Amino acid sequence: MTKAAEAYERYQGPEFRRLMTAARRSLERNGGEIKGSIGLTTPTPAERNAVIGITGTYRSADVRRITIPLTTLEESVRNVAGLSLRDVLERIGPELRFRADERTTLEQARQSVLAVGETSPLHTEHPWYRQWLAGLASDGTITGLINKEDTRLLSQAVRVLEFLYNRPSGSPPVMLPSLADTITGDTKALNPGHGSLSNLVLRALAMARGIPLGSGAESRRELWDAFDVIVDDLASRVLVLNLPATGQGLGQWLTDAARYGTPFHITLHQLVTLPIAVNLPTVYVCENPAVLRRAAGELGTNSPPLICAEGRPSTAFHRLARAIVSNGGVLRYHGDFDWPGIDMTNQLCTRYGARPWRMTAADYLLGVRTDVDHVPLKGQPQETPWDPTLAQTMGTENRAVYEEAVADLLLSDWRSATEREDGSP
Repeated sequence: MTKAAEAYERYQGPEFRRLMTAARRSLERNGGEIKGSIGLTTPTPAERNAVIGITGTYRSADVRRITIPLTTLEESVRNVAGLSLRDVLERIGPELRFRADERTTLEQARQSVLAVGETSPLHTEHPWYRQWLAGLASDGTITGLINKEDTRLLSQAVRVLEFLYNRPSGSPPVMLPSLADTITGDTKALNPGHGSLSNLVLRALAMARGIPLGSGAESRRELWDAFDVIVDDLASRVLVLNLPATGQGLGQWLTDAARYGTPFHITLHQLVTLPIAVNLPTVYVCENPAVLRRAAGELGTNSPPLICAEGRPSTAFHRLARAIVSNGGVLRYHGDFDWPGIDMTNQLCTRYGARPWRMTAADYLLGVRTDVDHVPLKGQPQETPWDPTLAQTMGTENRAVYEEAVADLLLSDWRSATEREDGSP
């Protein structure tokens, strides 16, 4: 080992460790410039002796803090090792990072990435797009893409959005893998968990619709579907009973199933590839499939048209609901008397003009008296605009009443509905 190497190695000893760390911070903060002082609080005997050796000035054993000009340390290191302080620090490693230079470089990179988004025609045409881009810049998303060297994801997201907004009106839906392949050459690029491209695009689509971006798979599928992008057209289904329709294939099957009072599961794939028209003045909607099963078993062909949300409505449910109301049909909805059920009622009322059915405070209290289960309400309380006293009563009673507990009353109404020409109780 040479004398220079021996001299350099000494600065890796424990007596120099805190001193060299402080020196590193100073140089990185000041762009490599040797200025100011560094200090050690409560130095060890070894550290105190090291500083005495560097400065040539005695420090007593009871000293609480030692301060040393950085120029003094630089001069000592050059005399001992024949290297600059910066050279020694970088040999110890890692290389110095000059914060001001990094901030400048990062800001330049951010502006370059933003420019890609700002050159899109969408930036001029749509406020939601500008809001989306500004959000990515302010919340650290773009900085994260730069640090991960994934800035191409933003340009790909912009191209996806342009594709969706430039499609001619009436274009058939596109499958998600096909869209991903068209834009990126990778059929899986827009899959959940595959990088962050899908998150970037869905954030923009949610802003375009003025809704929060949900975290669940079904809410994301629904958002894609709103822009005619199909994620999984076989997994998304909706259960129906006595729902005759027109249209080759699916329309014929539904009409035949209604002729026999047979429940029928419709897939999103069928709704997309075999379009139907539903010409019914009133269609009832329930939340629990057990209620539809009872209607099929006890009423059969005498049950009015019925579709089931099966908990959270699927993309297939929403597509069918749109088909019904677009032809002038009215949805009459009944769900659980709990806060998630009330929230779903509000959503269907807002989106489709659905009319709550058997969802009044009186109906709730009747369910409370007959329901043997005593399940407390959970979740965020919701308003009930169709009957404001309902929310107040639920808050007071603090009990959930699930739909299957009041199925007898629902079936009684449906029996009566079949005797009326317009289908309303």
